[in-house]
Amino acid sequence: MSALPEACVDAVFADPPYNLQLANDLKRPDNSRVDGVDEGWDKFQNFSAYDSFTRDWLSAARRVLKPNGTLWVIGSYHNIFRVGSILQDLEFWMLNDVIWRKSNPMPNFRGRRFTNAHETLIWCAKSEKSKYTFNYDSMKALNDDIQMRSDWLLPICNGGERLKNDDGRKAHPTQKPEALLHRVVMASTKVGDVILDPFFGTGTTGAVAKQLQRDFIGIEREQDYIDVAEERLSRVRQIEETSLLETPSKRDQPRIPFGWLVERGLLRPGEVLYGPRRRYAAKVRADGTIISSDNRGSIHKIGAAVQGADACNGWTFWHLDIEGKLVPIDVLRQKLRAELN
Repeated sequence: MSALPEACVDAVFADPPYNLQLANDLKRPDNSRVDGVDEGWDKFQNFSAYDSFTRDWLSAARRVLKPNGTLWVIGSYHNIFRVGSILQDLEFWMLNDVIWRKSNPMPNFRGRRFTNAHETLIWCAKSEKSKYTFNYDSMKALNDDIQMRSDWLLPICNGGERLKNDDGRKAHPTQKPEALLHRVVMASTKVGDVILDPFFGTGTTGAVAKQLQRDFIGIEREQDYIDVAEERLSRVRQIEETSLLETPSKRDQPRIPFGWLVERGLLRPGEVLYGPRRRYAAKVRADGTIISSDNRGSIHKIGAAVQGADACNGWTFWHLDIEGKLVPIDVLRQKLRAELN
């Protein structure tokens, strides 16, 4: 990372060594050995050495991250609390901790602890003042139009997605599923952004970035992993239609006052608007307000008043009767927005 220019990447995704501190082989009930993490890159002399390593790579990542960039780091209970403390020491600004809940975790064979069924991702901005990217509408759409939560139920990497060596063994012991990276990339980057992965492994970040029209920088020192990643990336095909990759943000759409609908003839003075199931009614006035009983005001104010509520989104509350069917007036707003665009 020290060879990269300062402030040159939009996002960092890091899957660093977890420092698992495994002292003995892990055995299944049939006495077969669990293929865990026993590589040298995951071994550190003590916590102090791991903390020093973590501070070094996080400091380097901070230097190359743009002012409005964000960083993701994933870990387990072995290391994530130490990483989080150092992130705050370096003045990263915490946005979320996300729980990746595994739908198919490895069992706890010895029965001495709870099954370790999740990992934690920390998502943070470079500073408190960062104007970071969060594609809220993309995440909501991905979740069946329900606000995305910070607990993600996804399977671990297995089956055909799990990369294997020539001898049939796992090419990498901690390969992450593409579904996890898809969500990270879609949530916090834009088409054309540059994503840095300083622990590239077998290239999951690069594969997802390439497919979704993001650029990437992958750093890896183990030649076996590099060979697998290069072959994998050669097979990835990019989605060419940019329109398929972006969800328009409602916040970025032009503001349309309700009165414009009256001016443009989409609604006429005297037309009746209805609340859900026709429980409430109001008439449209020529000045762009509506009236219900003795209450006159905006679609939002009157929507709240008839319900006895503190607030109301009048665009979704009020409906127009079109051939006996209630249609939200927001449909008319979207029609005007389409004309403006």
